[in-house]
Amino acid sequence: MVNQENNQTPIIERSTAYKPPRNWRSWLIGRPLSTADAPHQTIGKRVGLAVFASDALSSTAYATQEILVILAAAGTMAFGYVFPIAIAIVILLAIVSISYEQTIHAYPDGGGAYIVSRDNLGEFPALIAAAALLTDYILTVSVSIASGVAQLVSAFPDLYNLRVPLAIIFILFIMLVNLRGVKESGSAFAIPTYFFIAVMMITISTGLWRLITGSLGMVIDPPEVEFHGDALTAITPFLLLHAFSSGTAALTGIEAISNGITAFKEPRSKNAGITLVWMSIILSVFFLGVSFITNFVHAVPSETETVISQIARTIFDGRGTMYLMVISATTVILIMAANTAFADFPRLGALIAKDGFIPRQLAYRGSRLVYSRGIVTLAVIASVLMVLFNASVTRLIPLYAIGVFLSFTLSQSGMALRWWKTGRLKPGEEKVERGSTLHFEKNWIFKMLVNGFGAVCTAVVMMVFAITKFKDGAYLVLILIPILVGVFWMIHRHYNNLAKNLSLENFGVIPPHSHRHRVIMPVSGVHQGTLAGLRYARMLSDDVTCVHIVIEPDEAEKTRKKWETWGDGVRLVMLDSPYRLFIEPLLEYIADLAENRQPGETITVVVPEFVSDNRLTDALHTNTANILRSQLRNQHGIVITNVPYHVHEAESEH
Repeated sequence: MVNQENNQTPIIERSTAYKPPRNWRSWLIGRPLSTADAPHQTIGKRVGLAVFASDALSSTAYATQEILVILAAAGTMAFGYVFPIAIAIVILLAIVSISYEQTIHAYPDGGGAYIVSRDNLGEFPALIAAAALLTDYILTVSVSIASGVAQLVSAFPDLYNLRVPLAIIFILFIMLVNLRGVKESGSAFAIPTYFFIAVMMITISTGLWRLITGSLGMVIDPPEVEFHGDALTAITPFLLLHAFSSGTAALTGIEAISNGITAFKEPRSKNAGITLVWMSIILSVFFLGVSFITNFVHAVPSETETVISQIARTIFDGRGTMYLMVISATTVILIMAANTAFADFPRLGALIAKDGFIPRQLAYRGSRLVYSRGIVTLAVIASVLMVLFNASVTRLIPLYAIGVFLSFTLSQSGMALRWWKTGRLKPGEEKVERGSTLHFEKNWIFKMLVNGFGAVCTAVVMMVFAITKFKDGAYLVLILIPILVGVFWMIHRHYNNLAKNLSLENFGVIPPHSHRHRVIMPVSGVHQGTLAGLRYARMLSDDVTCVHIVIEPDEAEKTRKKWETWGDGVRLVMLDSPYRLFIEPLLEYIADLAENRQPGETITVVVPEFVSDNRLTDALHTNTANILRSQLRNQHGIVITNVPYHVHEAESEH
């Protein structure tokens, strides 16, 4: 359809019937999906629990162990504090969950801490939240995969030296599944998630029953106790705070659902909120159950055998079928915990990219309607961390939760401010912000107090974590987050400057065409490809100059004679190159012309280019056009155009 009413610029609207052909990518990640398929790629509550809760649920496999690692410094008598510490952590979990449930309903388009901070606290706090969350998602992949490998090594000690390769293989596998799309990855991971839930319920129930009946024994042949830091002669408040901060790793992943609301079916907020409640209840039960039983079976922290492994073989009397089911279910859920990060990191990255703080390429959806570049980026960075930290959970944990609690604090502070703003509105009045629409809320004071209390609690935990874990490696995160924020600002400034330079505001009228157009065409020899380029050059301008770089005098003489026959009167500059260089003398000649050109003059460099129907033989030809383009791209008023000359090798043989 062409619109030409009132002498307007004609705009043609046209659809295409083209469909991407099937290739090896289709086999690997599935056929490409059209934009119209997006509503059908959403997920329900049951699948949503598998996609977004696997990170939080998996923390039951290592949170208790991390508490024990710290308490072990004061001896095994300190292990009696593991359950009281677990209770305190579950109370904090309830506070954070209630706060995030409010966030889900207030921001139905997702974005979590970043969007909440951006709309209520400003861009700088939002960037801190973004840096904290992106760092957390990277560490989620690293910690969960490393912990999954540790479970595997507990059952098969011979695999200990293969931890890093195994971890990278698992990361690449999760990446591949996520590239297939949210719905497919959720469906693929739903069965293992519910298998883990069922197995853990059986394990904890059996353990509690055997404890009540007096048939639950202690760990047989426990591994050697491991702890970090110096041994203590007494249980100090600092030690308990240190253990508490390590155990708060159980809260990681609580924010995932608020970041991924858009993945849920309508009504999105309701489905996401219910999923969050399910996740919090299951996580609390599992964490308290494991911590309670750990104290009675006298499990100890060790890199060679996990606490879950010790509990399972004690409850089920050895390494039989049920033990292997526990280990396999735990290993799978830990590896799948990375899926939560793979679901949220690309979504959050896309939001930040749309605001212009990270490369905009991360905002583009791939063939399966997922942010595939963000998925691949996450996999690469996590794999590098696995190599650097030797796939050790204990070495990675100190880097882990500080970013989570920083984002918790900013999110809850932003929500408290949001409720205060709604209280300033009149009934029926609304205020539209970038991420949501504010309405008057009758119970805004209660909601503000809930989020405010949550912010205070998570801020205290964050400070405790930063202090107690500072020597263990938390300082790296405290350094990394400001660096990331600085990088975000640099990228944003670049995009802003580019937008100003490209803006049409105050542009005035379209400038007139240039008064002169000079065409330069390098000539390596005279043949059909050269003449094809010459014909195109003469279509652009009557002012055409061809340039031959004289490297071998004999070849130059042949070129001169052929040009006199086929040059059609176009001038040819024979440019001597005593050092047998081709690009440099040509660039110098073009630079000289550019320096002395007239005002309004445009220079176009036309480069004839061989194009073979055989990709292997393409490598046998110098890609002069690309070389010139890379060298001249920063010079104003110079255009590089390559003129392809197609050579069909099959035809040339006859």
